[in-house]
Amino acid sequence: MNQQRALVTGGAGFLGSHLCDALLAEGYSVVVADNLLTGKLSNLEHLRNEPCFEFQQIDINEPFDCGAVNYVFHFASPASPVDYAVHGMATLKVGSLGTFHALDIAHKYGAKYLVSSTSECYGDPLQHPQKETYWGNVNPIGPRSVYDEAKRFTEAVTMAYHRYHRVDTRIARIFNTYGPRMQLNDGRVVPNFMKQALRGDDLTVYGDGSQTRSFCYVSDEIDGFLRLAKADEHLPVNIGNPTEFTILECAQRVLAVTGSKSKIRYEALPQDDPKQRCPDITKARTLLGWEPKVDLETGLRLSLDYFRKEAR
Repeated sequence: MNQQRALVTGGAGFLGSHLCDALLAEGYSVVVADNLLTGKLSNLEHLRNEPCFEFQQIDINEPFDCGAVNYVFHFASPASPVDYAVHGMATLKVGSLGTFHALDIAHKYGAKYLVSSTSECYGDPLQHPQKETYWGNVNPIGPRSVYDEAKRFTEAVTMAYHRYHRVDTRIARIFNTYGPRMQLNDGRVVPNFMKQALRGDDLTVYGDGSQTRSFCYVSDEIDGFLRLAKADEHLPVNIGNPTEFTILECAQRVLAVTGSKSKIRYEALPQDDPKQRCPDITKARTLLGWEPKVDLETGLRLSLDYFRKEAR
């Protein structure tokens, strides 16, 4: 049997690099296409001498072709508030042009395709927890819209290729994910708190800290992707941890795990910041037999050495 070859766009990023590890462990040959706008080669350094791994520095907003593949995992996109605030145009382009080009590869080679979408498709949700059938409450012209609407368009293009070109597609809606290889300054909750706690700075909580998030450790997230990639499901599937924490509770967990004596400082809530975010994972449980195994405190401890090194 010939070795299966997988293309991972955005594979030098946090999630993409972990996905590469998992695919290689399952016996795939992996090629990464990444322009390194937000990804880091250091995330792939441990694969430098891996014979079944290849890195190509490519801007997928332009037509490209890495050769025949059996799977396309489209993970290219700025994903943190800091990144898509700075790279708004690039975020919109990779969600549109980049998605077309990644799907063109899947179409050309008859490859299966999985795209990383986001819980941001739900916006500031009026339904709680969020089911895949919920259409969302998104501000299409707000400061977060470059990311929210790029991902919503990504989903629309993906379903169009499935309907019109019969591409074998899948859509994973990702909720807050954390773990090693996250950018320390990416503006998301866990790296922000870990950095501040480990440096002895005040932990910045926006609003009164009562807004909620659901945090999924990266190994659980990757397991969900691999299960979805093998499933026969084309509509979106939530892949996230349904255990909900307030931002203030998360800050307190970080302080406990790091042993930091940092204080908590409150600042104004950013525009369109969701008040609640929690997945309904009934579909993932039923369809994939998947649910997360790593609780928040355990995941923070598993991430501690990485963040401690980065925070120096």
